[in-house]
Order: sequence, then structure tokens, then C-alpha cells
Amino acid sequence: MIRIAIVDDHAIVRAGLRQFFADHTDLDVVAEANNGREAMELVRAGGIDVIVMDLSMGEQGGVEALVAIKARAPDLPVLIFSALPEAHYATALLQQGASGYLGKDCDPEHIVDAIRTVSRGRKYISSAVAEQLADALVGGGGLEKPAHQNLSQRELQVFLRLAAGEAVGNIAEHMSLSIKTVSTYRARIMEKLGLASNSDLTYYALKNGLIQ
Repeated sequence: MIRIAIVDDHAIVRAGLRQFFADHTDLDVVAEANNGREAMELVRAGGIDVIVMDLSMGEQGGVEALVAIKARAPDLPVLIFSALPEAHYATALLQQGASGYLGKDCDPEHIVDAIRTVSRGRKYISSAVAEQLADALVGGGGLEKPAHQNLSQRELQVFLRLAAGEAVGNIAEHMSLSIKTVSTYRARIMEKLGLASNSDLTYYALKNGLIQ
């Protein structure tokens, strides 16, 4: 039996997944969480084999939660299940420790296959993501990778919060950093992405499908 924790800030999504998984005798939803902070509480409690987690959540989103979970439980598979486009996020999140990435528009049976795959300690990689990874290994096949893929884990977290319109002070509080440190990250991000303002950050994120 694969013990699953569902982390999503939409109750209807959690209910739908729970009902769907109930039709599979080897899957058992043993816990649910509304955000990344609650997900960490589940990790500390233990008794979970796979986490199925959204990216866009109101209080501590999936990117930040993924980093925290992998730091505490590096062998615990985290399957990202998000409405954000796979093409823009999957490769970066796999590099940050995710065991797989699925869009919420996927065939329902694909998430079952993914859970079974990652529960065995393997990565679940779609054909589209496999192509991206292959391109990266051979130097991109002549294509330059998006600038945001050059951001560090922490820079990516700060970038997504800034792009969503979150104030520097609020980011500092949520990430347990000083305002000066967040401002330094912001400056680095601006330099790496070649941008000049927060509105540029938001436009970049929307253009690249990183936020909705």
C-alpha cells in the first residue's frame, strides 16, 4: 500500500484526488495539507510514502515547500501536480529534488502511474520533459535555455514571490530572511534576467507561463 499525502489549497482538488485514488487498491490517502507549512508538519509526523503537491498555494507555495521537504526528508518522493505549464517548470523542479511533474490537465491514469513510479524511488518524466533534459545534456541543441533556469533555488523562490506582487518585507517574513538579504536576491535576479523593475519581473513571469 502506497501512503499518500495531498497538498493543495483547493479542497475540491483534494477531494477529487482522494475519491479517484480510492478506486485503486494499492493507493491510500493518509493525510492532506492546505499549504507548504502544513506539508512540513506532515513530513515531521511521518507515515507518508509519496507527497502529491501543488505549486501555487497561498501560504508557503510548492517551490519553497519542496526545498524544505527535501532538506528534511531527502528520500521522500514529492510529485508536483500543478496547473502551471510543465514545459516551463518541470526541468527546474526535477533538478531541485522533485520526483516528477504532472499538469492538472493530464490523463487521470497518468498520476496513478506517476505515484507508483516515484514510490519505487524512480523519477517520473514525461516524453516532453525527457526531450528538455536531453537537450540540456547536449547543450540545448543550439537553443538557449530560459534565463530563469539560471537562478538558484532561493533566487527562484524570491523571484516567484516578487513576480506575484509580494512586497519585499512580506517575503522576508515568510522566508525567515532579512529585508536586506531579500533585496540582495532581488538585485541578483534583476541582473541575471536583464530586468529593471518589479513590473518587468511580473511581465517576464507571465510571458514564460511561470505565474497566472
